[in-house]
Amino acid sequence: MLDIRGLHAGYGELEALHEVSLRVEPGSIVALLGANGAGKTTCLRAISATVSHVGTIVFEDTLLADRAPEHVARMGIAHVPEGRGTLSELSVWENLALGGYLSRPAQMRERYRRVVEYFPWLDKRKRQPAGTLSGGEQQMLAIARALMMQPKLMLLDEPSLGLGPLFVRDIFDLLRRINRDEGVAMLIAEQNAAMALSLAAHAYVLETGRIAAGGTAAELAADDRVRKSYLGY
Repeated sequence: MLDIRGLHAGYGELEALHEVSLRVEPGSIVALLGANGAGKTTCLRAISATVSHVGTIVFEDTLLADRAPEHVARMGIAHVPEGRGTLSELSVWENLALGGYLSRPAQMRERYRRVVEYFPWLDKRKRQPAGTLSGGEQQMLAIARALMMQPKLMLLDEPSLGLGPLFVRDIFDLLRRINRDEGVAMLIAEQNAAMALSLAAHAYVLETGRIAAGGTAAELAADDRVRKSYLGY
């Protein structure tokens, strides 16, 4: 589904990614691991065309060269950014509606019905300002808004960031359900390596902007260097 080769990306003269290559198969979950500053966010932003880059990014046999972010979104790639990206002054429903803004009214209603199956509390609080939600609830709203796009691929940047263990567990359980039930592929950038590896089938480790290791989640979990550097045991 997604094939990245020789990706370089950065900000001005600062290059944050160097020769990064990775793949995401249809319907799979892939973890992108690494310490803070390793380049995980830049990699996701390059895919969604929100940072300058060179290299080859192919999505469903279509080259994403020179595509604007809105074109990438229309192709079925939903980006849930670090820090959730909810619009705090808008209501829960208005945030969700932004995710489905290309839909016809009937499609919007059907997508909302599906989203509420995963997040039942949203329906009861849809008039509530998004900024009054807890951090975990805002993360769930950001994922729900991405689902309103009916995406083929979701890019999730640090979904566990700043959340307590119970919220982290609930969010990863929901991501597992969404992947299983909707067939949505996921590329998850995450510092919580143990949780990400428990969810993903394959994983890559970024280190100072380069791929330092890659393989199945089981292989990386058993790798001594990965365990000591990222899993803490």
